[in-house]
Amino acid sequence: MQYKRILLKLSGESLAGTRGRGLDPACLESYARQVHEVARLGIEIGIVVGGGNIFRGLGGTRAGVDRVKGDQMGMLATVINSLALGAALENEGCPARVLTAIRMEPVGEFYSRERAMEYLRAGVVTLFGGGTGNPFFTTDTAGSLRAIEIGADLLLKGTRVDGVYTADPEKDPTAVKFDRVSFDEIYRRGLKVMDLTATALCKENGLPLVVFNMDVPGNLKRVVTGENVGTVVY
Repeated sequence: MQYKRILLKLSGESLAGTRGRGLDPACLESYARQVHEVARLGIEIGIVVGGGNIFRGLGGTRAGVDRVKGDQMGMLATVINSLALGAALENEGCPARVLTAIRMEPVGEFYSRERAMEYLRAGVVTLFGGGTGNPFFTTDTAGSLRAIEIGADLLLKGTRVDGVYTADPEKDPTAVKFDRVSFDEIYRRGLKVMDLTATALCKENGLPLVVFNMDVPGNLKRVVTGENVGTVVY
């Protein structure tokens, strides 16, 4: 087995499934089953989920909401998603806990690295809600930050596409998929993998990233057991 501890970053939109908004119970169940499958291998798992299926801060800004307030609303959306995925994991028989970057007991425990490490070492899937707790930072940045803080061996970004392409494959049929690509090349090409802050955190701390399609059942296990799935960013 290649990895002892991983951080899985999921978009909020992915939890909406084909609905486009809100939460899709079938999607939650599928993701929980995949995570549990990996947890049973003895791999410690942290998860960061976005909130775009419920509220996106920038969208609120365009609607006239102050950016700071909008981002705070988005943080609350990520907590809702974390609670939903945590409940789905427990329904699968997989122990899970939600830690939040903003104090909101008893909804979730206030995040501390020490508490997170206790849960991870005990085999509890640990969900990090509330982003970084600060406006102007994305959940991609939160994922990179938490991965580095907990000493993850790998950051995984589960998406609707099977890796990183030269262009958006949903819009450009001539787009070519990378098997491996450097953070520097992603920056040079302006590829929309993660925001620049998240990319810089990974590069500066030597944290590899794998972008893969989470909607294909079994893909998460394939990635962590070393199969050639998705795109490795280094």
